[in-house]
Amino acid sequence: MYRSRLGTDLSDITLDYVSSVDDDSEIALYDILGSQAHSLMLFQNNIITKNDAKKILSSLENLKNEKFDSSSGAEDIHELIESLVIKKAGMTSGGKMHTARSRNDQVVLDIRMKIRDDINIICNCLLDTIESIISVAKNHQKTIMPLYTHLQQAQAGLFSHYLLAQADALFRDFQRLFETFDRVNQSPLGAGPVGGTSISIDRHSTAKMLGFDTVIENSLDATSTRDFVAEYVAMISILMTNLSRMSEDFIIWSTSEFSFIELSDEFTSPSSVMPQKKNPDILELTRGKTAEVIGNLTAILTTVKGLASGYGRDLQQIKSSIWSTSKISISALLIIKSIILTMKINEKQMKKITDSSNLIALDIAEKLVQEGIPFRVTHKIAGILVQLSHNSKKSISKLTSAEIKKSVEGSDVDPKIVSKIISSTTVVSSLKDRKSYGSSGYDEQKRMISDRIQKINACRLDMSKRENKIALALEDLAKQVSQIIN
Repeated sequence: MYRSRLGTDLSDITLDYVSSVDDDSEIALYDILGSQAHSLMLFQNNIITKNDAKKILSSLENLKNEKFDSSSGAEDIHELIESLVIKKAGMTSGGKMHTARSRNDQVVLDIRMKIRDDINIICNCLLDTIESIISVAKNHQKTIMPLYTHLQQAQAGLFSHYLLAQADALFRDFQRLFETFDRVNQSPLGAGPVGGTSISIDRHSTAKMLGFDTVIENSLDATSTRDFVAEYVAMISILMTNLSRMSEDFIIWSTSEFSFIELSDEFTSPSSVMPQKKNPDILELTRGKTAEVIGNLTAILTTVKGLASGYGRDLQQIKSSIWSTSKISISALLIIKSIILTMKINEKQMKKITDSSNLIALDIAEKLVQEGIPFRVTHKIAGILVQLSHNSKKSISKLTSAEIKKSVEGSDVDPKIVSKIISSTTVVSSLKDRKSYGSSGYDEQKRMISDRIQKINACRLDMSKRENKIALALEDLAKQVSQIIN
């Protein structure tokens, strides 16, 4: 239909190469809604008659329930929908639907509507996942575990503290996406190919009908830029990286060597030949799918960086990367949420490993600091205590007076003070004494969990306001369409 300038139609091979109808199924409804808003605006500004508007809008409404055929011969969903409207409404009326717009502003409109909906879905999934993490954290405020640096046991901590760290990372993912929405929810409709139109349209009217916050003012910027797509996929890449890191923790902790957690059978698989195996395949796939999303971001940036200003057909290729990214992230969040809620925590094993690892060494050093001894001196004493413990194959608390005396040789520190501190220091006392803001101490867990619950509620309220605004706009659009066609 669009090839009237050219002498011949596309061959079947060429059409298959250029067609995006299959990929465009994700944005078909958005294209119909955008066309309805545009047609209403044309009628309201006396550019088309009410009779024309009625035929166009009625045809579009009927298309909402239609399954589009990829073998139709159309190059994309925009051409296909317009051709079907013309077929139903006739050329005299249907041929006016495309007045004062281009496929260039159409496609970017549809992509923006799709991404804003996906952002809202993902933000809600994020809040659901965070809420599940917090609920598990509430039940494990006394569950002792080792915390790691360089995959080496570093300090005694609590499982709730680990979970709160993951929740806080996901909160940042939520905030990034929530803010990205503002740059996505801007209407390009009416910008035309690149330079606008001589017809007196009202771009702000269509933006309002479709629930956009504003319009993208510059027509060239409106149709040719895809920075909002790159930003969206970049934010999802960071989100997936956070989920991948969490997945790696759970994979390691579910091994027999760690035995900190046991994954539900629902999220594992057996070996094809070794019946004792319980493989964390779902978490491994999350790592793999993270790589796929990062690949999507690379593909988008590589496409965009090579284009001059103005629309290029290359941009058609980034759509599948967007849909893939959205689908993967939504599924990953649903999976991670379910895994966290169903996994078993081996509290005894976590505590056993923590107790056997001399993780009170820093606490001993800090208690000596409170006696007025310089930290570098106390650090050296604690280090010698750990070395003596390692050599004698017993914990620091089991060292003899003679061994403790060796730790203070060359310093003015009284070994009796060191002995007293060692005898009063345990993993539990360490966690009771940990008072710094945001620490893994007992008291901070309760405060942080309460704070995160309030934060979830505030975020849900913000999401509700945002979603309601779009829903009300589209409901009003539907009413206006109904008034004309009925």
